[in-house]
Amino acid sequence: MREPLSKKIVEIEPSGIRKFFDMVSEMPDAISLGVGEPDFDTPWRIREEGIYSLERGRTFYTSNAGLKELKEEISKYLQRKIQVTYDPGSEIIVTVGGSEGIDIALRAMLDPQDEVLLPQPSYVSYLPCTILADGVPVVIPLKEENEFKLTAKELEAAITPKSKILVLPYPNNPTGAIMTREDLEPIAEVAKKHDLYVLSDEIYSELTYKYDHVSIASLPDMRERTLVINGFSKGFAMTGWRLGYICAQKRIAEQMLKIHQFAIMCAPTNSQYAAIEGLRNCEDEVQEMRTAYNQRRRYLIHEFKRMGLKCFEPFGAFYVFPCIREFGMTSEEFATRLLDEEKVAAVPGTAFGACGEGYLRVSYAYSLDDLKEAVGRLGRFVERLRA
Repeated sequence: MREPLSKKIVEIEPSGIRKFFDMVSEMPDAISLGVGEPDFDTPWRIREEGIYSLERGRTFYTSNAGLKELKEEISKYLQRKIQVTYDPGSEIIVTVGGSEGIDIALRAMLDPQDEVLLPQPSYVSYLPCTILADGVPVVIPLKEENEFKLTAKELEAAITPKSKILVLPYPNNPTGAIMTREDLEPIAEVAKKHDLYVLSDEIYSELTYKYDHVSIASLPDMRERTLVINGFSKGFAMTGWRLGYICAQKRIAEQMLKIHQFAIMCAPTNSQYAAIEGLRNCEDEVQEMRTAYNQRRRYLIHEFKRMGLKCFEPFGAFYVFPCIREFGMTSEEFATRLLDEEKVAAVPGTAFGACGEGYLRVSYAYSLDDLKEAVGRLGRFVERLRA
């Protein structure tokens, strides 16, 4: 028989996040700090609207780009949150999670050999989606001394005549890093100078703790060259509802919509009705979750400092990224031994790019009780390694 598989997909590594998730799911008494999923229930108002939509028989297809009413609420939300206006009728597509937005943006915009600039450590989907779209990923290693922020100098050094898209993954998964307006302004100038488009993944925009989130799309002359990805999974605790959106200038949105039409048809209908309620009436619940995450964030930073584990202070998402280089083992080895010996699961930094070596992603999207138990186990593990 002939080879049934594409060489391209065979050569792509599976997600390093799911490996540890699968391991811990079969281990009794294990505590997982590995998956980026809120431990909060979806706010009741949202769940109630989802139930109501099913009771009303709203189980039909929506228009491909999404419910008009939802797109109008998304437009109002973005105007309120990032001070950027998008036309609900032609510049907003409701997607199956933010991840679909990444996929259709890259497939709509890349020709073979076009380069995509990927700051890393960052979310696992950017690089494989670039390869699947026949683009060339160009990794920009981020540095802890810069708080894992992308600098204009690092960006300039990576640009070639084939560079087309810059992925801007802030607030960042896995590091928790953010970019302020002052950080973004020089990046925007480089993007304009080299005629780059920016894919700004803002899925954690509701989860910042010291500074308000700023979108690069809001800076002068950046709206037309920026695609904004966001969604409901993280800020609204709606991971399983599988709902996100992508916003872009009309010409780009029209082509992304074609891919969405052929591959997806439309996002889940009852999820869309539920999300309308979330955007209209759940700001208080989102704030409560943000406050709880901030408490957990401060607890972990304090405990890591107490046990002498080096970790820069993150101000976004719900992750910390402690450095474990002092122990003389790879991130994979450290995470595997931590799981085997103390039944605590965290994700090796290398799951998010080679420059994540020497780090560990710890999620605080878990209860404070679970975090305290996990920190106790981690402390015992670290003490043994230092003995």
